[in-house]
Amino acid sequence: MKFNRSELIDELRAEIDNQVDIVNKHYINSPGNRLNKPALDGGWSVLQCLDHLNSYGDYYLPKINEALEKAHIRSDEFYRSGWLGDYFTKIMSPETGTKKHKAFKGHVPGASLDAAGVLSEFLRQEELLLLYLQKARALDIGSARIPVSISKWITMKLGDTFRFLIAHNRRHVLQAERNFNSQDLTPSVTS
Repeated sequence: MKFNRSELIDELRAEIDNQVDIVNKHYINSPGNRLNKPALDGGWSVLQCLDHLNSYGDYYLPKINEALEKAHIRSDEFYRSGWLGDYFTKIMSPETGTKKHKAFKGHVPGASLDAAGVLSEFLRQEELLLLYLQKARALDIGSARIPVSISKWITMKLGDTFRFLIAHNRRHVLQAERNFNSQDLTPSVTS
């Protein structure tokens, strides 16, 4: 796919801002036991969703920083994504990737997590991602490649890595939000 580079970066930044707003609005002042409560369908808790994203940030953010150092100065206003980046972004996007995926080893969150630690790390990583997107404005985000987390031999363009990572974040932030909102609908049992 072909994107206007500035518009793409603006869209990605807006999505990060939306994710940060959800976390700040719903989770920051919520009790840890509510955020650790598994989903009604047995799925991940709010904190497990965000901790999973933190584990991906732990891998991708240093790689993105390295790629930004290697990327060429921007010479064109357009960015052409690669087929692999399009594929990974499509399967992770909540709108187009409706199939559930099993988390890879090293990205499976624990059962009971420290709310303050998980939330602050998530917000720190989102701020770093915003900073990296700002740096990317002046660079050719197709000139540097990043190995994917499942294999160092498979790489994606820097621009596709941004697209994939932010789509993956969106997927799990929405999952966390569904879990959180469904708790409001659960009748409380009194004895």
